[in-house]
Amino acid sequence: MIDVVVFFFLLGVLARLVKSDLRLPEALYETLSIYLLLAIGLKGGIELSKQPIATLAPQVLACLALGFTIPFALYPLLRALRFSGVDAASLGAHFGSVSVVTFAVATTALAREGIAFESHAAMWVAVMEAPGLIAGIVLASRARAAQGTRVRWGPLMHDVLFGKSVLLLLGGLVIGAVAGEAGTEPIKAVFVDPFKGVLALFLLELGLVAGGRLADLRRFGPAVAVLGLGVPPVLAMAGALVGLALGLSTGGVALMATLAASASYIAAPTAMRIAVPEANAALSITVALGVVFPFNIVAGIPLYIELARRLT
Repeated sequence: MIDVVVFFFLLGVLARLVKSDLRLPEALYETLSIYLLLAIGLKGGIELSKQPIATLAPQVLACLALGFTIPFALYPLLRALRFSGVDAASLGAHFGSVSVVTFAVATTALAREGIAFESHAAMWVAVMEAPGLIAGIVLASRARAAQGTRVRWGPLMHDVLFGKSVLLLLGGLVIGAVAGEAGTEPIKAVFVDPFKGVLALFLLELGLVAGGRLADLRRFGPAVAVLGLGVPPVLAMAGALVGLALGLSTGGVALMATLAASASYIAAPTAMRIAVPEANAALSITVALGVVFPFNIVAGIPLYIELARRLT
């Protein structure tokens, strides 16, 4: 059965399709996103405090390598689909980075099915957020160099490494790791217990946004649908194999597959707007939020969990 939070997403899509006047205040959307990023980071940090950091080094290196490799692996395919160099670089960056909300939905699905996973998995999200963006910027700089345009790396790296999503995730991880379970007990009622309800509200808003992007699928053509539906399962297999090589649990393999298959629609659009302003931002966000995200939370996550079961 589909996790209950997914129904909130579908409700948002339906509201947009029937032209309802349902809207969430913009300030509330911003507040919910900050809450989710901090809560995921805190939970991962608390579990991180319970184990030696040195044992996690292979996982950190694998996450960095996976996130950095994905844009380069996808770039020839995107060019073959007749996307321009800068658009291919931007799309690659969106796929190389990760979706925090997709990760959150996957963890709730695993918990509902009673499948254990590594309690520090939030660390993987934080580690995988930036490498794909950097790889996308490298690819974009090559495309722009051919046109005689140079990328200003200083401001870009600052935005990639200290943007809202990366800063909140890493900040939450550090706070949770330093304070530990006992130190964070006073804020448990705010950041742990209400998590799933807040996630449901956030998915309602994302459903409204994704529903509004459906019309863009016709504008960009079938290549966008093929890309958004065909690439995630392939990337999920790559992520699952990495998780298997690391010796992760069944739930851990499923989460690694989910992260590899997800596409960023928070950090990546901001970084690419600064790095490659001439890239088609509507195209990338339509693929990431209009196709990849709905596919993953409705059909992809159950598939990735089943894949992990079979592999482990």
